[in-house]
Amino acid sequence: MGQPLNVGIIGCGSIVAQYLATFARLETVRLVAVADLMIERAAAVAAEVPGVRALSIDELLADPGISLVVNLTIPLAHAEVSERIIAAGKDVYSEKPLAADGAAGAGVLRAADDAGRWVGCAPDTVLGTGVQTARRVIEDGRIGRPIAATATMVTPGHERWHPNPDFYYLPGGGPLLDMGPYYVSALIHLLGPVVSVVGSASRLRDERVIGSGDRAGERVPVEIDTHITGVLEHASGALSTLVMSFDAVATRSANIEVHGESGSMVVPDPNTFDGDVLVRSLADVDWVVQEPSAGYIDAGRGVGIHDRALVGDDARASGELGYHALDVMESVLRAAATRTAVPVVSTCVVPARVELQSL
Repeated sequence: MGQPLNVGIIGCGSIVAQYLATFARLETVRLVAVADLMIERAAAVAAEVPGVRALSIDELLADPGISLVVNLTIPLAHAEVSERIIAAGKDVYSEKPLAADGAAGAGVLRAADDAGRWVGCAPDTVLGTGVQTARRVIEDGRIGRPIAATATMVTPGHERWHPNPDFYYLPGGGPLLDMGPYYVSALIHLLGPVVSVVGSASRLRDERVIGSGDRAGERVPVEIDTHITGVLEHASGALSTLVMSFDAVATRSANIEVHGESGSMVVPDPNTFDGDVLVRSLADVDWVVQEPSAGYIDAGRGVGIHDRALVGDDARASGELGYHALDVMESVLRAAATRTAVPVVSTCVVPARVELQSL
């Protein structure tokens, strides 16, 4: 192993703690500095990690010792901040989605291509033992040729627990663009790229009430649809049915199920890195738990940057895959608005499976 990858972070909101916890366990990544529009937030993060400096965004981008910047800003700012990072001559790893819309996401990839920089994009949960073991089950032929999948995520809304939930209900937010990247990215890893979609969408309420924090009781407007259903046609021929909702209370459906000619499989929550993969073949009388057989063991958010440090430009949490996932989700929303089938213009190369390994 060579020298660790020197990394900076822009955006010190609630998600940063999970990245800090992962980076503290890695020998491949060295956190150098953090920045935020609110300098006091950056200072608070820097105080938790010895040797990490709190800088302004301009100072961080000008630091020649930082080669990759993690973009943890709000979704509406992802594209603008990522392009600033690229213009500063640095690689960028963005939280999901890659951008608030496909045009902005394509702009990020063009800027990176022109500058010869690498773009990565969350979620990297797909690199854990959950999705990767499920992928190995498919690739080993354990359930036969995949025919269909279902992916279900329902919650009554993030305003119940998040003290500043406004961005979840603005363009670039909503259940599909917020939570869909986990599910769509997992489906791409399992079944390949998507070529066409249909969809429907609805909105239960035009405003939400914040349930916690200093703003508890405050109402925030809802500017996007909050219940989305889509059917994805994969290039492989498999069909995935997607349900993403901020309007439903609960579900007993599996997060993801995949059905093949000779068996079915339950895939654990793609918003986590591990969990039990269950398989039931034609010969089985019940579901059988699979031992982890692929993926990064005990991974956490930021493992995609570890993967970048190990394999370079072939890193699996790529901007190309992030853009295709965004294009798929935006196409579902467009299909819902137009009540037509919408072709997905983009595609991606499904990255190599992660062989079972520790961080």
